[in-house]
Amino acid sequence: MMSYTDFDAALLLTLKALLEERNVTRAAARLGISQPALSARLARLRDILADPLFVPAANGRGVVPTPRAQALEQDLRQVLEGLKRLASEPDAFDPATTTRTFVIALFETPAALLAPALCAGLAREAKHAKLAFVQPAHDVFERLEQGQIDLLITVPQALRDDVMQRALWEDGFLTAQRKGHPRGTGPLDLDVFCALDHVLVSSEGGRFAGVVDDALVELNRVRNVAFSIQSYALAPSLIAATDAVCTLPARFLAQYRDRLDLFEPPIELATLRLSLAWHPRNNKDAGHQWLRRQVYLAAQVEPA
Repeated sequence: MMSYTDFDAALLLTLKALLEERNVTRAAARLGISQPALSARLARLRDILADPLFVPAANGRGVVPTPRAQALEQDLRQVLEGLKRLASEPDAFDPATTTRTFVIALFETPAALLAPALCAGLAREAKHAKLAFVQPAHDVFERLEQGQIDLLITVPQALRDDVMQRALWEDGFLTAQRKGHPRGTGPLDLDVFCALDHVLVSSEGGRFAGVVDDALVELNRVRNVAFSIQSYALAPSLIAATDAVCTLPARFLAQYRDRLDLFEPPIELATLRLSLAWHPRNNKDAGHQWLRRQVYLAAQVEPA
C-alpha cells in the first residue's frame, strides 16, 4: 500500500521533469543526472504508485503520461511549491506592517519599569502590533513552549535549562519616604529604620514580611510593617500620604525622585537579578528578535 513517506523530493522532481519534458533524455539533463539514474527513479515511482505513469510515444519520440500521471500534475505542482516555501528564507519582518500579538510574562516590578518604554516603542515603530503583559503562572514554561507566551522575565534561579536566556539587569534597593517627613532628610540608621512604620509590597498578597525582614532577622532586629499592598503602582501614593517608609528596587523608586526622598537602607540586601528567557525555537525568528531588542532597549542594556 502506498504511503506518503515513500516519496522524497528527488522522486517528486523526477515526476515533474518527465511531465513537462515528455522525454527521458531531456528530463535527465534537466535534473543533472544520468539516464540510468532517471530510469531507476521512474521504476521506483511506478512501484509506489502502481501505475506505468509514462509509456513510449506512438511516434517513437519521447514518452506520454498515463491518465494517472496527468491526474497527479496539479497536486504535484502544489506540493513542490509548498516544499519550496518550506526551504526558502522566512519573510522579512517589518515592524511597521506587522499585525502580530506579542505576549510577555513578568511580575509587577519589571513590568512597572519596562512597560512604559516598551509600549512607547511599539506605538512608534509597530503601530499595528499588539503587546500583552501577563503574570507568570504555574504553567509558564509549558505556555512558552507552546508559543502562547513569547518572553518570560524573572529571576534566573527560576528558569529551566531548556530555555534560552540572557541577563537583563541587576538592581539594588532604596528606601523611600514622603517629602517633608517629620524625621528629616538625614541618613537612615538602623534604629530609626526599625522604629518607623513600613509599607510592604507583597506580590502574593497579604504578607507582612519579605526580604528586608529576612535581613533584619540576621541582625536580631524587627520592623513594623503597617501596610501590606499587592501593587507597586500604589506604593508611591501610599508613601506620599503617610509617614510610613518603603524599601523597593532602586530602578523603580528612581522614577519618583521628584515626589519622594530616597535613601540607602541601613542593611545589606541581596542584589535583585532579572533575566529574559525564550524558547529555543523562536531564537532565529525575525519578529521575536525584534521584540527582544525592544526589551533590551527598554532595560537599557546593549542589544544582542
